[in-house]
Amino acid sequence: MSTATVVGSGPNGLAAAVTLARAGLDVTVLEAADEIGGGTRSGEVTLPGLVHDRCSAIHPLAVATAFSRSVDLAAHGLSWAWPEVQYSHPLDGGAGAAVYRSVDRTAASLGKDTATWRAVFGPLSRNFADVTEDFLRPMVHLPTHPLKLAHFGAFAGMPASVVARLWRTPQARALFGGVAAHAFRPFHALGSSAIGTALGTAAHTFGWPAAVGGSAAIARAMADTLESLGGRIETGVRVRSLADVPDARIVMLDTSPRAAVEIAGSAMPAAVSRALSRYRHGPGAFAVHFAVEGGIPWTHEPSRQAGTVHVGGTFGEISAAERQVNRGVMPDRPFVLVTQQSVADPSRAVDGVHPVDTYAHVPAGFRGAATAAVIAQIERFAPGFRDRIVAQTSWDVAHIENADPNFVGGDIVTGGNSLRQLLFRPRIALDPYRTGGRGTGRGIYLCSAATPPGAGAHGMCGWNAAGSALRELGLPVLTAPPGTGESPGYTGSV
Repeated sequence: MSTATVVGSGPNGLAAAVTLARAGLDVTVLEAADEIGGGTRSGEVTLPGLVHDRCSAIHPLAVATAFSRSVDLAAHGLSWAWPEVQYSHPLDGGAGAAVYRSVDRTAASLGKDTATWRAVFGPLSRNFADVTEDFLRPMVHLPTHPLKLAHFGAFAGMPASVVARLWRTPQARALFGGVAAHAFRPFHALGSSAIGTALGTAAHTFGWPAAVGGSAAIARAMADTLESLGGRIETGVRVRSLADVPDARIVMLDTSPRAAVEIAGSAMPAAVSRALSRYRHGPGAFAVHFAVEGGIPWTHEPSRQAGTVHVGGTFGEISAAERQVNRGVMPDRPFVLVTQQSVADPSRAVDGVHPVDTYAHVPAGFRGAATAAVIAQIERFAPGFRDRIVAQTSWDVAHIENADPNFVGGDIVTGGNSLRQLLFRPRIALDPYRTGGRGTGRGIYLCSAATPPGAGAHGMCGWNAAGSALRELGLPVLTAPPGTGESPGYTGSV
């Protein structure tokens, strides 16, 4: 039996481990922290009994992927809950806009932009299930749905500032600006619409669900699946070099590119090492977790039913803030992402107190504090919020990187979303996952969010990397859960 060692137990490392174990490999996961999960960890960070998500909280792309279809995580305890409003964007004076699963319902609330919203997101959402088969893979491949991918790419490749001109109302422009800001990119940059187009379309297609009980449920379900297949997970084991990795035919690194270079050492070809060393990280995040009595009193009523609320004002205000952050300047009014998981999953509230997880976009390596700015931004659109705070905990970029070394400088998306790195992350290669193994008799693969398709708790980076390794071993990727009777086959790899 071939053996595999996975370094790191984030959702991508666990997805890789499960995929390899299902193909018959003997798999061990090594995790430096005392608990598994990486960006999908949850815990009591404000009050006893109140569960917060420490990083990833809402999961737009995790429910209908090649990986999620290949395993039955529900059988291992994972369930999803959807809010009524997938995401919202409050504006001053109680104005704002909201996105629902229905394109028509969303469009109907946008006045003069009703027809345009429907014309843009109607076709995109109808095609999205097919498009994800292509864009959740490396860009260098023969598209399965070339025309649908080209239609998606026509929006995704443009600057967000250009796409925003399709709409006339401040509500519709702000709605797109908030979701585009997930890219941590200036809105004038090419490709700055890509993340917004994908996540906005996902809201209409799959929704933006929360994992019931907290994001840690995702990691637990993957870990239980792995252990049911005979795999093992060891925590508190820090890997600094290949000498710390037991002999294994396959080594999967759920790490940053920089850490992969350090671990692989001379086993990584010099050209690959140089390319990964040039990989660039983006701006950081400053997290503030709140325990809020009765929830946030948004003046914009639909925001009270939203799982995610984008706080930053008008499209122009968000654009200016993102431009400053990318220049290394901390804005007075940063873009703030607010998640209200208890809206979708009422079990998360305890005695009327709700966990609210937020983060502000800040410059990479930002050394200051942003708690006051986060509170002020929320208070601006929810007067009285400050008085409802029962407890709070702030994590600066140093804390975030210390908790997960993949988040270099507080970069929670594990890499800047420049056009080059959107298309060719972490380097230009036909197989961006394979990084070497020269002279070791093993294959070394990078499977973190620094690889295609990027950040999220979808596990697709790990799935794709495992597919690359299995192809090298001449083994199939099993594409359906056990007991479905579907024939195994290759999918999701280059």
